[in-house]
Amino acid sequence: MQISKNNFFLQLFFSTRLYMLFGANVLLFVLAYFFPVLLTVAIFCVFALLLVLLVDLALLMFKPKACSVNRKVSQRLSNGDDNKVVLTLRNEYGFAVSYLIIEELPVQLQKDLEFKGKIAGGKTEEIEYIIRPVERGVYNFGNTNIFVQSALGLVTRRFICENNQDVKVYPSFLQLRQYELIGHQQFLNESGSHIRKVTGHSVEFDHIKPYTKGDDVRTLNWKATARTGNLMVNNYLEEKSQQVYSVIDKGRNMKMPFNGLSLLDYAINASLVFSNIAVAKGDKAGIVTFTESSASILSASNKKVQMSKILETLYAQETQWQESDYESLSVQLRSHLSTRSLLMLYTNFESMTSLQRQLPYLRRLARYHLVLVIFFENTELKKLTADRAATIEEVYKQTIAQKFVYDKKLMVKELSRYGILSLLSAPEQLTVNVVNKYLELKSRMLI
Repeated sequence: MQISKNNFFLQLFFSTRLYMLFGANVLLFVLAYFFPVLLTVAIFCVFALLLVLLVDLALLMFKPKACSVNRKVSQRLSNGDDNKVVLTLRNEYGFAVSYLIIEELPVQLQKDLEFKGKIAGGKTEEIEYIIRPVERGVYNFGNTNIFVQSALGLVTRRFICENNQDVKVYPSFLQLRQYELIGHQQFLNESGSHIRKVTGHSVEFDHIKPYTKGDDVRTLNWKATARTGNLMVNNYLEEKSQQVYSVIDKGRNMKMPFNGLSLLDYAINASLVFSNIAVAKGDKAGIVTFTESSASILSASNKKVQMSKILETLYAQETQWQESDYESLSVQLRSHLSTRSLLMLYTNFESMTSLQRQLPYLRRLARYHLVLVIFFENTELKKLTADRAATIEEVYKQTIAQKFVYDKKLMVKELSRYGILSLLSAPEQLTVNVVNKYLELKSRMLI
């Protein structure tokens, strides 16, 4: 933090109190015209006011850096969450001053903040405030302006603290801590699920054991049989580390806003939390984003650096104005993913017609992967259907709203007809619903 070195006149402001006192003196001179005895009083008051003004100027201006403010903000802010910022105000004067702080916030927040108060001489005071960003990207905090007055209150001095700072707003990483405990196995045990050891024919080898009646003869290990003189078979366990991908539609249907955040931001926040829990459960998490022209794929992994890669990948995503190309997506995923994976597809369908256009490509994906289509309830329309209609116009609006709500339920049934899983969620409940759905699939051994 640096204090800007402005010249004397740029730092100096006269207060309203001073102008009112000068006005009173002018009135006193006017009265002295009619009552000459008041002329001496008026002249005395002028000189007294000028003397007090000089004293106030001397008190405030004798120190070049008498007040300062230091801003403490995290280098990364969490999108859609409350983020704390702390201002530390230091008064180097030997006396108490009244202050007004104007904090220049990033343009994305569309406002500045003001703080008023009084601070004793030689003291330090902390001021906390909360910001809630609703867009990802770089946020530029500007200067912090301090306006101070002595007890006389005739003059205001301004200090400009050069607190310019760029801070990146990332997807909601604060939710990672909030939902981390949900992914622990103890949570599943308490909810009635339990760990089952399922044998199968995956690539994960477990051990060699003697042959018993009912074992698959295709798993006979001839080298071990020759060495021991008894029939020995290879035993396999169901592979624990599965590939799970968050597939995010960046088309125009994800631009719709709810509570300040777009549907894309809700999907990104949920994907980040879900990926963190999937990695904690031993699965390999990856990210796929697609538009009308291309699909970008971050390969699934459960390495320690994977969450950092996912966070950086999600940070830069933006919606497009065109409709996304599901045909291209199905082709690229078919060529890129060689093993069966769980695809958590975040999109939004507002009508059966829009779903029918993409259904052939979803069915193609479902042949090779476990597909979970996640789309959104229109909570505003749902509220409208719950209201009581009083006029013909309200009845008409409510009928249209009920049709849209009903279409969402039909979409769930249509997807289930073709063996495609679906999750219809309110935007604000998306993260917890996605996490619970993933844990449900894990407990049912579908992945």
